[in-house]
Amino acid sequence: MDNGRLEAFSDAVIAIVMTVMVLEFQVPHDTDWEALRPLVPAFLTYVLSFIYLGIYWNNHHHLTKAADGTTGGVLWAKRLLLFWLSLFPFATGWMGENHFAEVPMAVYGIVLLLAAISYYILQTTIVAAQTEPMLSDALGGDVKGKLSPILYAVGARLSP
Repeated sequence: MDNGRLEAFSDAVIAIVMTVMVLEFQVPHDTDWEALRPLVPAFLTYVLSFIYLGIYWNNHHHLTKAADGTTGGVLWAKRLLLFWLSLFPFATGWMGENHFAEVPMAVYGIVLLLAAISYYILQTTIVAAQTEPMLSDALGGDVKGKLSPILYAVGARLSP
């Protein structure tokens, strides 16, 4: 499979995930500003998740553009990442609906953690499949990429 098709598929999945998140909002029946107040927690979690998905989309785009080919391992790693990203609407909705309660926040943190680990697996798999060291050199030590899963794990654990 060529990188363009794979990137288009991943773009479509992420776009659908973002769309599903916004469709979770319930339209208020009243027409005053006060009717929006109960939506604030859900809206804040939506904004946070939208930012995360945007970062994943951006990083995935750059990673895919820098890659010179695709292997079976890369395909599996991309599916793993897309699986965890597809759970963002559920985790986002649950946390927003329940006003940042303990268990929904922990689940949200776990989904973020597993998405971060999946992205690291994808990145490592793509780098290993490269014939030229350019991508590996560009990523360097990737301290931020290695630190993110640790911070997500700590955040999920501290959510209570």
